[in-house]
Amino acid sequence: MQRMKKQKIQDILDAQNAAIDADMNNKGKGRLNYLLQQTELFAHFAKGDQSASQKKAKGRGRHASKITEEEEDEEYLKEEEDGLSGTGNTRLVAQPSCIQGKMRDYQLAGLNWLIRLYENGINGILADEMGLGKTLQTISLLGYLHEFRGITGPHMVVAPKSTLGNWMNEIKRFCPVLRAVKFLGNPDERRYIREELLVAGKFDVCVTSFEMAIKEKTALRRFSWRYIIIDEAHRIKNENSLLSKTMRLYNTNYRLLITGTPLQNNLHELWALLNFLLPEIFSSAETFDEWFQISGDNDQQEVVQQLHKVRPFLLRRLKSDVEKGLPPKKETILKVGMSQMQKQYYRALLQKDLEVVNAGGERKRLLNIAMQLRKCCNHPYLFQGAEPGPPYTTGEHLIENAGKMVLLDKLLPKLKERDSRVLIFSQMTRLLDILEDYLMFRGYYYCRIDGNTGGEDRDAIGSEKFVFLLSTRAGGLGINLATADVVILYDSDWNPQVDLQAQDRAHRIGQKKEVQVFRFCTEYTIEEKVIERAYKKLALDALVIQQGRLAEQKTVNKDELLQMVRFGAEMVFSSKDSTITDEDIDRIIAKGEEATAELDAKMKKFTEDAIKFKMDETADLYDFDDDKDENKFDFKKIVSENWIEPPKRERKRNYSESEYFKQTMRQSGPARPKEPRIPRMPQLHDFQFFNTLRLSELYEKEVRYLMQTHQKNQVKDTIEVDEPEDVGDPLTAEEQEEKEQLLEEGFSTWSRRDFNTFIRACEKYGRNDIRGIASEMEGKTEEEVERYAKVFKERYKELNDWDRIIKNIERGEARISRKDEIMKAIGKKLDRYKNPWLELKIQYGQNKGKLYNEECDRFMICMVHKLGYGNWDELKAAFRTSPLFRFDWFVKSRTTQELARRCDTLIRARKGNDADCVFNGSWGGLFLIEMGHKTPVFVGIC
Repeated sequence: MQRMKKQKIQDILDAQNAAIDADMNNKGKGRLNYLLQQTELFAHFAKGDQSASQKKAKGRGRHASKITEEEEDEEYLKEEEDGLSGTGNTRLVAQPSCIQGKMRDYQLAGLNWLIRLYENGINGILADEMGLGKTLQTISLLGYLHEFRGITGPHMVVAPKSTLGNWMNEIKRFCPVLRAVKFLGNPDERRYIREELLVAGKFDVCVTSFEMAIKEKTALRRFSWRYIIIDEAHRIKNENSLLSKTMRLYNTNYRLLITGTPLQNNLHELWALLNFLLPEIFSSAETFDEWFQISGDNDQQEVVQQLHKVRPFLLRRLKSDVEKGLPPKKETILKVGMSQMQKQYYRALLQKDLEVVNAGGERKRLLNIAMQLRKCCNHPYLFQGAEPGPPYTTGEHLIENAGKMVLLDKLLPKLKERDSRVLIFSQMTRLLDILEDYLMFRGYYYCRIDGNTGGEDRDAIGSEKFVFLLSTRAGGLGINLATADVVILYDSDWNPQVDLQAQDRAHRIGQKKEVQVFRFCTEYTIEEKVIERAYKKLALDALVIQQGRLAEQKTVNKDELLQMVRFGAEMVFSSKDSTITDEDIDRIIAKGEEATAELDAKMKKFTEDAIKFKMDETADLYDFDDDKDENKFDFKKIVSENWIEPPKRERKRNYSESEYFKQTMRQSGPARPKEPRIPRMPQLHDFQFFNTLRLSELYEKEVRYLMQTHQKNQVKDTIEVDEPEDVGDPLTAEEQEEKEQLLEEGFSTWSRRDFNTFIRACEKYGRNDIRGIASEMEGKTEEEVERYAKVFKERYKELNDWDRIIKNIERGEARISRKDEIMKAIGKKLDRYKNPWLELKIQYGQNKGKLYNEECDRFMICMVHKLGYGNWDELKAAFRTSPLFRFDWFVKSRTTQELARRCDTLIRARKGNDADCVFNGSWGGLFLIEMGHKTPVFVGIC
């Protein structure tokens, strides 16, 4: 039966795959016709193939391209069929009836674009801006195929793991007729899905993650797919990545890529996506790059025109174009000064790498300096040892020591008054920890979006949540927070696309209020140049492909980083005092609007000037130096005039000859003092029963003292700071003795294997049979086992899964108790006979059975009393060696399981009205003595 079922499923799968393969062959001609309509595009990328075919046809004259009459008739017939069936050019004026809800006009237009690609046998990229409903448009395409073309799949959606639940919900919500299966889970769950759910004819859409598409490619490649849809398609922008290579292995009719950022860095990424969609056309990256190598006066305009020619494969729309009813978005840059502590650390960071900043160094070192400076702009507590403590307390110092926190503390009450909801974004997750402490300190209801908060709770209209904390690094995960109307970018990303995605969390369909974006910026620091560069990057994007954000962008080079790091140094060195002002928040916002307007005007002029540059000269466009000589400054002069030299380190002088020659030959001198050796806390397992809480306290105290002493010394050596605060005390002699005693009290020699053996022995012998348990333990004396058993009885609740362990032990002890009671009851019966081997009588019920006889059953009961209940192997051997059953081949051929079942059958009995109950086991076993016989009768009922 099972084989027939498997064969039927395989037949369905073979028929399904054959139909899809046939469709794939049929769509080739339609694809060719469509590509020929894109004359220049096809001619350029396919000219190699055309030239080859022309060589082959050379010498055939006008007959070289002539088709036969049969071929012409077949083509006309196909065109007639397409015209009659309406499959040639479909345009929907209303959404498919299987799609629930109401699609917007531009979403219906997107569906028609997808249908046109389908009818022409072409793959495409749906690249609408985030928040325009790319998921709905994709699901509506599958619904259209289901309703109008009778195509139920199979389709495969490959997406980030965090969005799989959203995909399943959206399919169920918008197109419930589609049967969707989520292929995700541990090996056992995946095996069940493969065998029971991912079966031909049982599903329409398989939703899986990138990791599963790679790991389970063997199972997924059994199917020929109608559509393979890749969400967040920029994951395959590297054609050499494992994901990109794996996805090319799948057999499919159509491929659809979904991305809100079709290109983030360079034109080669666009080629990688197009190569995945149309490998036969965009086969060469060199040819693609050659297409954009344009020279002449109008080079910029020509690049734009060339990019527009790939638009038949790419649909890109912005909210500002299609969603007219969406409230506007207003961005304001709020500048703030630095606190005294921030200035101290900012100066110290520049001083530490003074030679790199002055002369320029490796790009990697400059990038590290830039990162440290940006941490200082965010909050000095991001540096280890900067926050006062321990004990660490949350107070006003958390706000006063960072300019941005002061600004945030002024801004949030104003936003709270007007009943706004706020999204705060930062790249640094540790900064989100600081913001959490601040929000708790001020008593604001907040939510940190990390997957633990339900969508209904966080996005409910009447929700008490006022602030949402998110990381900009978690972009593109389908998080919808349309009820929030204020976005605060605590720090800016190098890539402006990341910040745009963060803003789109609030500025999307469903937003009822005007969205305000506040971008925090620390004045006269590297952050000003990071923001300016981001604006310039977006301006260049707009030049290359209008509203497409597709620019030939380069990474930050060494010169750019050097200029960024140097920017604002004069202001930092000129004063140690805080530059945070006491201005009212309204005045700060007004100044921010003026600064934003100035930057916009500057970008407008920059856009006009940038037209004069070639695409490969964008590095010059990021030059931050002013052309006016009076605005330039001598960095070394600033340092020499304003720098306060740190105290010289006292070093022990060696006047040995070897040391003299080492210094003369510029060899390395004596090694620097090593960092303190941190005592390592031994790995403490729960089954070893250490006093973990107290040991942790002692180790933490010891480590905290050593680390803080070392950090204070380092800070004192590199930065001019006040005298270090009290760093606490080391462990006292009593505490050191207590630590050693606690380590001895635990069972450090007991391994996980010993513990598991102990538990199994407890199940077998019971917790009170120490001798029996010790017999199972290798390498442990009876005294050790007894000591461990005593502690185990008292502290077993400290184990992680103690309830499961105790249940197993109690179940084993119940078996032992039941066995003892059975043996006691059997012994009580047999003691009433002088010779039970011959005299024991068994009264059967109605179902005696024909195969076993009374002699056999009597022998079995007596032998169980002798050998013990449960020793079935010994019982089997006794039957085989007994002369009573020398020729009884039925009994001699019984297995241990069969003998055990027969014994249990003899023991189980019903309680009768005329019987005296001698034994009643916990599972209902009864031994009955009938009172009507002179001699006791053992009653067994089959």
